[in-house]
Amino acid sequence: MKHLLYAAILAFFVSTPAAWSQTEQLEKVTASSYQEAPDVMQKDSVLTIHGHSRTDPYFWMRLTDEQKMAAEPDEQTQRVLDYLNAENAYTKTVMKDTDSLQQELYEEIVGRIKQTDESVPYFKNGYWYYTRYEEGKEYPIYARKKGKMEAEEEIMLNVNEMAEGHDYFSVAGLQVSPDNKLLAFGTDTLSRRVYHIKFKNLETGEILKDKLENTTGGGAWANDNQTYFYATKNKVSLLAEKIHRHTLGEDTKQDELVYEEKDPSFYIGVYKSKSDDYIIIGMGSTVSSDYYILDADDPNGNFRQFASRERDHEYSIEHFEDKFYVMTNWNARNFRLMETPKNSTSKDNWTEVIPHREDVLLSGIEVFNDHLVVSERSNALTHLRIMNQKNEEEHYLEFEEPAYVAYTSYNPEFNTTKLRYIYSSLTTPMSTIEYDMETKSRKVLKQQEVVGGHNSDDYITERIFAEARDGVKIPVTLVYRKTTKKSADTPMLLYAYGSYGSSTDPWFSSERLSLLDRGFVYAIAHIRGGQEMGRKWYDEGKMFKKINTFTDFIDSAEYLIEKQYTSEDHLYAKGGSAGGLLMGAIVNMAPEKFNGIIAGVPFVDVVSTMLDETIPLTTNEFDEWGNPKNKDSYDYMLSYSPYDNVTEQDYPHMLVTTGLFDSQVQYWEPAKWVAKLRDKKTDDNLLLLHTNMEAGHGGASGRFERYKVTALEFAFLLKLEGMLEDEF
Repeated sequence: MKHLLYAAILAFFVSTPAAWSQTEQLEKVTASSYQEAPDVMQKDSVLTIHGHSRTDPYFWMRLTDEQKMAAEPDEQTQRVLDYLNAENAYTKTVMKDTDSLQQELYEEIVGRIKQTDESVPYFKNGYWYYTRYEEGKEYPIYARKKGKMEAEEEIMLNVNEMAEGHDYFSVAGLQVSPDNKLLAFGTDTLSRRVYHIKFKNLETGEILKDKLENTTGGGAWANDNQTYFYATKNKVSLLAEKIHRHTLGEDTKQDELVYEEKDPSFYIGVYKSKSDDYIIIGMGSTVSSDYYILDADDPNGNFRQFASRERDHEYSIEHFEDKFYVMTNWNARNFRLMETPKNSTSKDNWTEVIPHREDVLLSGIEVFNDHLVVSERSNALTHLRIMNQKNEEEHYLEFEEPAYVAYTSYNPEFNTTKLRYIYSSLTTPMSTIEYDMETKSRKVLKQQEVVGGHNSDDYITERIFAEARDGVKIPVTLVYRKTTKKSADTPMLLYAYGSYGSSTDPWFSSERLSLLDRGFVYAIAHIRGGQEMGRKWYDEGKMFKKINTFTDFIDSAEYLIEKQYTSEDHLYAKGGSAGGLLMGAIVNMAPEKFNGIIAGVPFVDVVSTMLDETIPLTTNEFDEWGNPKNKDSYDYMLSYSPYDNVTEQDYPHMLVTTGLFDSQVQYWEPAKWVAKLRDKKTDDNLLLLHTNMEAGHGGASGRFERYKVTALEFAFLLKLEGMLEDEF
């Protein structure tokens, strides 16, 4: 009940925003007020290419997986571990005065989560499937009921029991065999995203002896209930590169290699079509797609290529009855929809269903017997278009909020008029809605419950457009309490990602309420590099136009300051992974615009990482960032690489987080970056590094543990704003 009492006390202060503006009376937070920050050895390594040399004094920090997991660390490993632990201890010391606040924030955040909870069940092949959580437990329970929800529950996996004794535990890729008797599932206990696939007899509870090593975690059952297709990874780069065929009961060493991807710029995986008629091997690079298909009734047959692989041709496929739908960018930058006979799938047999549009991005389809649901993006909003294939009538679902996200949920059945979709906004909790495509009626199946109560009407969402330096309009979405006064004294957290064509949609976040209810404004800058404004938006934020991503963010910040939503003294920025690269770039380019920065698992050593093809993701991303083995790419990437451009200047307060076992952005990138910043920066602002010594890119496993880092991040912001617990 403590968090409810706290919320009541908090409501009083929120109603009087002036109580939160303590800036003039507060003493500025300085690093020199604390013990000396950790020192770390410098050992120059000279990296030379294209006749140009870079000196990296912290290159020695790189450890192999074998070094990290060795029972007895060698001298280099011990030196790295000592440094990371020293940084963790320093962060803990500096943030000591926020300990009670961090605990309060953690309790608030976790207290809003419904502890005993259950997903909306879906029906497939005679069973209702759902996931549920029990109070106080970190992990899900995967269960099903036969025929009707009133039937006896069958627990397929209780991950709480499976995770006992592990610092990290993840389950992925659950696939039930066509006869409903067997379950395939992957487990990862290291957070490197390398899974072991096991099989469970759902009738007896027995775990079979079959164990598939070094996999992506998922796969596909053939219709004989004995054959399972799966992808394995390169043990160095961790890229999936081979597809194997396994027969239950046989030695896995005898598993047949059915496909090997020779081009390391492609990701690869295997899955089953919604129709259950085809096993599909899918390959994708940044600029190309490729598919091989096999009749699921013929598991020992040969896969055939769907269409010839072509550079700059991206597409996806969906089987339905006697044809495949094909969503393609062939002569269609924003994609168009085609169809082709299932036995004649080469490109010359494709015919157009939905033409290309310059102002609308076609982002996905959901196929039903009588309807086609098309997911679209335009003007930084998502749209759902319902097409009746019997009478050719169509309509769009309408949404009233100025900024929201709506997308199709899991719809495993063809023969239905009911569409399930997800709706959310910065003020509306995530809702699963069932929509009858014939009657146009809607039914909310479930809305995320915020324990303790949440009134969307207490908050305001805005969608504004900031002007970039080249005249382009950048969408910015904001949310804040109605009682929060927008002024130069208002604290704001500005978030963005801006890479890989990944759109940052305005989702609801219950943990974010802990900032909003303390008078913060939260904003998302939908900068170039995503696809919020169509495919062109992505193309103009990658490769040799990547600088637009960074200047868009800075220009959005300047616009918000100019319009008196906040000021440089109260503006904070946050980004993770490629968004952490964004943070690294903007603090080099415009450090004076921000009072504080949170950079999560930041990709900051761009040039060195992209030169090392043994690092996961490198080869797949040459068409995203460039290949620095080419001089023009090297020069351009070097111009913005955060680590290479650290200089002697003032920087904002900074909190950097990472994970020792991160396979996506190796821990040494943020560790080196922090060390170099410490050596070069000329200010007296805080610079903190927090390393999770047991986790990887996604942070801690479990339902609640991850929020301890969220509490640390929020406490960091509140500390800088002078909003410590004892001042309420």
